[in-house]
Amino acid sequence: YISVVTQMLGEKLKEHKIEGEISGRLKHLYSIYRKMEEQGVDFENIYDILAFRVIVNSVRDCYSVLGIVHSLWKPLPWRFKDYIALPKQNMYQSLHTTVVGPEGKRMEIQIRTKEMHRIAEYGIAAHWKYKEGKPHTADKHELSFAWIRRILEWQKDLKDSFEFLETLKVDLFPEEIFVFTPKGDIKVFPAGATPVDFAYGIHTDVGHRCAGARVNGKMVPLKYRLQNGDVVEIITSPHHKPSKDWLKFVVTSRAKTRIRRWIKTEEREKSLALGREICEKELKKHNLEFSELAKSGELEKVARLMGFNSIETLLVNIGYGKIPVGQVVNKLLPEGRLSIRKRLPSFKKVFQRLKGKTTKEGIKIRGMEDILVKFAGCCNPLPGEPIMGLITTGQGITIHHKSCQNIIDVDPERRVDAEWDRDAVVSRPVKIEVISLDEKGLLADMTNIIKNADANITGANIRTTTDRLAICTFEIEVHSVKHLNFIMKELESVKKIKKVTRLKDGGRLKTDEADSHKSRSRTLWTIFTGRKGV
Repeated sequence: YISVVTQMLGEKLKEHKIEGEISGRLKHLYSIYRKMEEQGVDFENIYDILAFRVIVNSVRDCYSVLGIVHSLWKPLPWRFKDYIALPKQNMYQSLHTTVVGPEGKRMEIQIRTKEMHRIAEYGIAAHWKYKEGKPHTADKHELSFAWIRRILEWQKDLKDSFEFLETLKVDLFPEEIFVFTPKGDIKVFPAGATPVDFAYGIHTDVGHRCAGARVNGKMVPLKYRLQNGDVVEIITSPHHKPSKDWLKFVVTSRAKTRIRRWIKTEEREKSLALGREICEKELKKHNLEFSELAKSGELEKVARLMGFNSIETLLVNIGYGKIPVGQVVNKLLPEGRLSIRKRLPSFKKVFQRLKGKTTKEGIKIRGMEDILVKFAGCCNPLPGEPIMGLITTGQGITIHHKSCQNIIDVDPERRVDAEWDRDAVVSRPVKIEVISLDEKGLLADMTNIIKNADANITGANIRTTTDRLAICTFEIEVHSVKHLNFIMKELESVKKIKKVTRLKDGGRLKTDEADSHKSRSRTLWTIFTGRKGV
């Protein structure tokens, strides 16, 4: 068949007075199998089982040969690629077309000039041997890559070289991908880049306001991994802000740097406002005005005395909880006064005096609006449970369960009253461990119970033991402790479930968590997803 096609095409080239070399090959069976496995396609969707290459003298000849090929055999339009007009970053150029050849067999034909072939042949991603017996003179470039060519030849039986041409995924820079803006501009990113990396690659403001993304016309998650040839459109919102979670999946240094800088600036502004408010309230208790002390230079003197180069830096450190406000006020009071610890109200009282405001996390911290709030991983409190705030160095206020030992053991001056806002609707992550019999269908029953209880499964880790038990660790999002208790009771009502326990380690699920049972040597089933009703 290859000889027939080669002869037919060769005669047409002679008829049009075009000089060219034609070669063909039949894809190896194992190579077909690997492609089906790696790309998840059926045998019917493998278009390059038969492949031919035509090497000519000029670009004009390339397009002439393309016309000849399409006049001989019916082309598949969606399989045509013009890498001459739009070359790869590594300078790879070629025309790719798939046609229905003799006997109705699909075959891929690639057309290029000798120079284009040389770039593809002797680049780092070298992928094709010259026809056996064809003489050619070795040069320094060929010798430089001889060892790579030998390695590639060793792998030829496992991964046919034409796969490189078909997919164009392996190139001189295997760690890079090339994507397009909606206007057709090419952007280069490291492999694994996401729409957020793309957004920051366009402009910092686009990155900061990135609210969503369309890839090839379809909405995708911000953590979607871009592929070669994707057309990426960023959806922005003036109200959207960067998230710390973005740092978990962005790969470009530009994106990481811009996100960290924004977070640092945002946290500094919040801690500055918090520090100033705390300081003003304390000073007023002693008939001292913050603004007057700042204008007179007294506050700046205290700031420098305490090792800070400005009042602002001092206030930021107060807001972060690094410096007790009592130390500042004590230095502003006349000598001979009683100890500031005895005379000044504590942080706790400062917060208690003020009207409560609600944070976006659904927490009321008395006296502070839009305060830096995070949840403690040690106890991971849920809405409905008694809580208390802890002024944490560099992190604003950390919310603990009121009975958490980590808040009981600290200096009372660092504690602040906090409560859940009953009107706020928030979801909090929590982990539960379910120990059950290792039986078919039981996992589906568990996930259905969680789904029907209107909870979102964000992660799961399933293990089995030698004594035929299944240990399932679910990470779910719940609205309150009552919501969690309901789910746990529903799970406990299943006869084959032995035990349901709430875990309070606060971390993400790990596939290598310690197990008190000896695990079987079988594949762990682990998922991390944001979809509802997994």
